[in-house]
Amino acid sequence: MHTIINSNHLSKTEKYDLLLQQIQSLLQEDTSVLAKLSNCISAIHFTFQFHWTGFYLVKENQLALGIFQGPVACTSIGFGKGVCGTAWKEKKTILVDDVDAFEGHIACSSHSKSEIVVPIFNTNHEVIAVLDIDSEHCATFDVTDLKYLELMQTSFASLLEKLISTI
Repeated sequence: MHTIINSNHLSKTEKYDLLLQQIQSLLQEDTSVLAKLSNCISAIHFTFQFHWTGFYLVKENQLALGIFQGPVACTSIGFGKGVCGTAWKEKKTILVDDVDAFEGHIACSSHSKSEIVVPIFNTNHEVIAVLDIDSEHCATFDVTDLKYLELMQTSFASLLEKLISTI
């Protein structure tokens, strides 16, 4: 059984170090792909109390809503559209301090103020999904988030490939 780490007294780096350990443990469990990824998203979301945390999965020419924690979300996003679609198109992590200042931002929630989107790659370096995280505060994300979330993407890639093949 796993519990969410009470990390209010820790620095962001210390939280991520513990979160990486927890995610590796969750990924080793003898459960379904869906359960593993769902618990990982929950761990990320509640460790940092983000507004929205989840995956969008590449399906044909759209990003389709996947596993998430948070309020109701957009169900599909086009290639190159919004922050998620742009991260997919550019094949790079995008960090946005103020979503209102991002040209073409898709406002799934008016409470989202900043965002980070990390593309997830398969072994052919094709984007198969994106990890999207929103905050209710401007300038929440920085190079520390970028570093650790990019480290996590490699752990999620093979499981996301399996999940995508079933939908």
